[in-house]
Amino acid sequence: MSGKNLRMLPKTRDSWTYLYAERCRIDQDEKAIALQDLKGKTAVPCASLTMLMLGPGTTITHAAVKTLAENGCTILWTGEGGVRLYAQGLGETRSARRLLRQARLCTSPALRLKVVRRMYEQRFPGPLDQALTLQQICGKEGVRVREAYARASRETGVAWGGREYQRDDWKSADPINRALSAANSCLYGVCHAAILSAGYSPGLGFVHTGKQLSFVYDIADLYKAEITIPAAFQAVKDGEEGMEGRVRRALRDRFKHERLLARVVDDIDAVLDIGEAPEDSAFDEDAAAPGALWDPELGGVAGGANYGDGSDEP
Repeated sequence: MSGKNLRMLPKTRDSWTYLYAERCRIDQDEKAIALQDLKGKTAVPCASLTMLMLGPGTTITHAAVKTLAENGCTILWTGEGGVRLYAQGLGETRSARRLLRQARLCTSPALRLKVVRRMYEQRFPGPLDQALTLQQICGKEGVRVREAYARASRETGVAWGGREYQRDDWKSADPINRALSAANSCLYGVCHAAILSAGYSPGLGFVHTGKQLSFVYDIADLYKAEITIPAAFQAVKDGEEGMEGRVRRALRDRFKHERLLARVVDDIDAVLDIGEAPEDSAFDEDAAAPGALWDPELGGVAGGANYGDGSDEP
């Protein structure tokens, strides 16, 4: 990536949401990639693609991976239909500023609580009463989510008996619970890609904790009542045949219509109170450039600079 100015790449909010592929071979095709299967070859302009999900039966060449990485496209190796994530590639930025900010906020109880409150405030039409405890806020959120399920049930006529499913026995769940799980998996994938592209960690959560996807769950919860719940209920209303595939396609269209990628990174920056920093561009212009050296008093010192007693000792 030497000499590549990442500022010239399409912004995440202007990109396509994702492309899922399975049972095909992916090669470099000039400055793009091409998907090949028994039906032929399909060219993909990866410069405008945010995330490529590789499902079962896919093979990808070294050149194709390099092309995707150079264009800031996150690669995810997933299970069938993208319902499980097994591995991931790099995002678009080489700056650690957002990651450092996230780590500082989630490791300070007082700062973490402020972030949690901002995350919940994004889900309600007005500001929350400052006198409310976290437990009271969680209670209000539970009411909001239950109302979202009840509203979707009334509008579609799909019966709702509560969120219940077994991860190790997919078919044991009723159609609406399977549809919700499929819809949420798509949402998790898009939020995961946005988190990685912006330089955050998917594991440093605020509301959720303890898993490598905790922050993904935090961010996805901002959009479920608005996007995945209505889409899942509508898919079940339209019939059980091919329901999982239909809900994934419906989510793809909703992500585009709702301009989800235009919102996710901005929403994350808002809840973590991230401002603009000119030093980000220096790292993105040269991915191989070393970062600063940590100093307990000065903070970051330019890498390689001698700031000691004037001697040649490192």
